Amino acid sequence: MEITAKMVKELREKTGYGFKMCRDALAEANGDMEKAAEILRLKGEGKAAEMSSRPTNEGIIGHYIHFNKLIGVLVEVATQTDSLAQTKEVGEFAQAVAMQVAFSNPKYISREDVPAEVVEHEKELILKEMGDVNKPPHVLEKIVAGRLEKFFEENCLLDQKYIKDDSITIGQWLSKIAAQGKENVRVRRICRFEVGK
Repeated sequence: MEITAKMVKELREKTGYGFKMCRDALAEANGDMEKAAEILRLKGEGKAAEMSSRPTNEGIIGHYIHFNKLIGVLVEVATQTDSLAQTKEVGEFAQAVAMQVAFSNPKYISREDVPAEVVEHEKELILKEMGDVNKPPHVLEKIVAGRLEKFFEENCLLDQKYIKDDSITIGQWLSKIAAQGKENVRVRRICRFEVGK
């Protein structure tokens, strides 16, 4: 199938990826826009994982103050270079993450930050809630794993769906920025203030 400039433009507007990546994804997906978007998402996450060991000594601070001035958030988004840190994409991401933290109040940035004893305690709670369930161990394991995923989605910033677009998680958005900028990008710190707490 012929990949037209119009198709590439549409995919670029939808995903935010560069011309070449969009053209290649459309070619791989035989012109299927949804499949091409999924290919880009997977490639973006793969590239971000490859770059995750690179040092991030630059970055910016995003902030959000709620309209009633009772909640305030500071977020540090770290990058490898100042040139990427100063881009519109990183700036918008930092502000959006600060708003996300204000509304969803995550306890951790990523699931890797959750202490092992907290995960074990959560597993115990899940098993207690289930009560005396007569199911094989492998089925119980799947149920517990599914409920743990829900725990991570609620408590880990990168696993949360973005409050303004639930088709993407904060982690997926971060991976996309890293892939486009060809650098390691991460949320290094979050700090949420709430009056009286």
